[in-house]
Amino acid sequence: MAQKEYIVEGRRFRTEADYARASRDKALIDKLRKEMEHYSISQMELLLKGLNEGKIRFQTLLGQDFQDELEEKIRTARKMQNAPKTKNRQRKIGAGSSKPEPSKASSKTKKMDSQEVDVYVKEALKKREKLRKRLITVSALLAVGCLSYFGLYSYYNYRTQSKYDSLAALKEKPVIGAQDENVVVIHYTDEGEEPAREVLDEYKNVFNKNKKLIGWLKIDDTNIDYPVVQTSDNEYYLDHNLNQEYDKNGSIFMDKDCDILKPSTNFILYGHHMRSGQMFGKLDLYEKEAYYKEHPYIQFDTIYEKGLYQVMYAFRSRVYSEEEIVFKYYQFIDAVSVQEFDSNMQEMAAMSFYDTGVTAQYGDNLLTLSTCDYQEKNGRFVVVAKRIATKEE
Repeated sequence: MAQKEYIVEGRRFRTEADYARASRDKALIDKLRKEMEHYSISQMELLLKGLNEGKIRFQTLLGQDFQDELEEKIRTARKMQNAPKTKNRQRKIGAGSSKPEPSKASSKTKKMDSQEVDVYVKEALKKREKLRKRLITVSALLAVGCLSYFGLYSYYNYRTQSKYDSLAALKEKPVIGAQDENVVVIHYTDEGEEPAREVLDEYKNVFNKNKKLIGWLKIDDTNIDYPVVQTSDNEYYLDHNLNQEYDKNGSIFMDKDCDILKPSTNFILYGHHMRSGQMFGKLDLYEKEAYYKEHPYIQFDTIYEKGLYQVMYAFRSRVYSEEEIVFKYYQFIDAVSVQEFDSNMQEMAAMSFYDTGVTAQYGDNLLTLSTCDYQEKNGRFVVVAKRIATKEE
């Protein structure tokens, strides 16, 4: 008998109780959306402020999705309000100008004497010299353009790395701001609320810069030492940094369907495969077993608790169409049975470049790092790790 799926607003819920809470959240969200149809920008901002202050509370992640949706509506409305009005310009159509009649070719051919040959040669040399100078000018401009491109490329990479270095340093500084700003309360039951979960001290300053922060990823002796964000839109952080500025490097972000509070079976993190090596640009080094042996552990902390993971698998895959019946690692977020979990483990083990000897069983928490791979269309390079208590000596 097929297991019943509980889906609300595109999110999958595990139990009937979770589904009921999500349904109640959806009813409230639908009511707010209907009221928002007549809201001005200032009214929408007041509603957003109420959500941030906890005056309107939701029981599931649908509330966060709605908050993200509201923020996007406000941004769009502001852009439309500030867009300059275009003026209609009429083009004046001038009277048709008469074209000069083409000169008539002489019907008689002239014999070139020695003087005319000299003139002809001089003109040809002048044209050749002009062409040479043009080629030199174009080559110089191309050289300047290339140098400028590489200069800007280096500058932006340096700027991006500097920002992440400053964020890493911010973790070590004393907490800035009121303590109550660092507490997140999630309601799971109608009878009451669970105790508030407080953000770890080392992440409070970074969390205050961007409330979408959900963790920090680090692999020793590599460039991977980045904050991790999450939003309901898996596209936004493809080209935005933690300061919400446009950045071609993007950010490391968690799949929108993962949940760090009830934790999902598998946390899936995405990052660009940058040629500079930033983000997940060097993740494919895990293709070699020797590299894995030198970097077998991954540190991934959520903003609420520390986490140490041991690498299990490294493999290539790709994004498949919906019609293709095949294992899709990026859909493995929650396992609802031992059979489903074991089946996914077998699929990944079969694809892995090497056998690490690390195994997992139902109930273990996993971490998946995913980046683009250019060996095939829509290719992906993937590293999967299992949460452990301490490093093996």
